[in-house]
Amino acid sequence: MSANPAAAATAPVKLGHRPLRLSTEWRRQATRPRTRWILGILAVLPLVVVAAFMLGDSNPRGPGFDDVATVGAANFTVFMLFVTAELLLLIVGCLFVGDTIASEASWGSLRYLLTAPVPRSRLLTAKLLVGLGWTALALVGFLAWVMLVGGMSYGWDELIVPAGGSVAWGSFAWRLAVAAVFILIAQLPYLSIAFWIGVRTDAPLAAVGGGVMASILSTILESINALGDWRVLLPGRNARAWISLFSPDVAWHELAHGVLWSTLWMTVFLVWAWRHFGRKDVLS
Repeated sequence: MSANPAAAATAPVKLGHRPLRLSTEWRRQATRPRTRWILGILAVLPLVVVAAFMLGDSNPRGPGFDDVATVGAANFTVFMLFVTAELLLLIVGCLFVGDTIASEASWGSLRYLLTAPVPRSRLLTAKLLVGLGWTALALVGFLAWVMLVGGMSYGWDELIVPAGGSVAWGSFAWRLAVAAVFILIAQLPYLSIAFWIGVRTDAPLAAVGGGVMASILSTILESINALGDWRVLLPGRNARAWISLFSPDVAWHELAHGVLWSTLWMTVFLVWAWRHFGRKDVLS
C-alpha cells in the first residue's frame, strides 16, 4: 500500500528524546573562561592574604579571628571563611548558577538546545545542578587549599578560640564541614534569585548582580531595628550562625532556622523560574 503524500506532509515529526547529560553540561562549564578565572582567583587569594600578614603588624590588638589568624592552619582557615563567605563566595555562586541560562540566551544558543530536543524542565534541572555542583566544588576546594597554605605558612596547631580555649583537630574537622554546608545552604536564596532572573533575561550580569543585590538588601534590612520581628523572615537572618560552630556554645537553633528559611526562599524562586521558563517564548 502506498503512503498518502498529503498525510505524510502534515503528520507531526516525532523526534527522539535526547536529554542534556549532566556530564556534558559539567564539561561545558569547566571549559568556560569564567570558570578558570574564578578558580584562579580563589587559588591566589590565600597567598595574597599570607603576604599581607607578612607585611602588616603581627601583634594582636583585640579578640577576633583576624588577631589569631596566623596561629595555625585551623585559625587561618576560619579567618578566610569569615572574610569571604558573605560576598566573594556568594559572587562565585551567583556566577556559576545565575548566568547559566542567561549566557546561553546571550550567545543565541538557548533555542538550539531546546530544539535538540531537550525538555525545558530537564534543561533547567541540568543547568541548576551543575551550577550548584561547581559552587560546592569551588567552596570545598577553596577551603582545602586555604588549609594547606595556612599549614605550610603557620603550622598545624589546633584551633585557638579568640574568646578563650581551643578546639582539637578531630572536632574542628566536622565543625568546618558543617560550616561549609551551612554557608552553601545560606546562599541558596540568593543563588535561586539569580537563577530566576537568569531565565527571564539574556543579560548574565543582571542575573549575577540581582543575586548579589538581594543579599545586600537583606543585610541592610537586617540592620533596621524598627522592623522588629519581621526580620526573622529575611533569607539572611542567620547567615552568620556558622560562626558559633567555632565557639564553646554552638547555636543549633539559629543554624536550623537558617536552613529552614533558606530552603523556603529557594523553593519559591525556583518554582517561579520553572513556571516562567515553561511558558517563555525563547527567541535567542
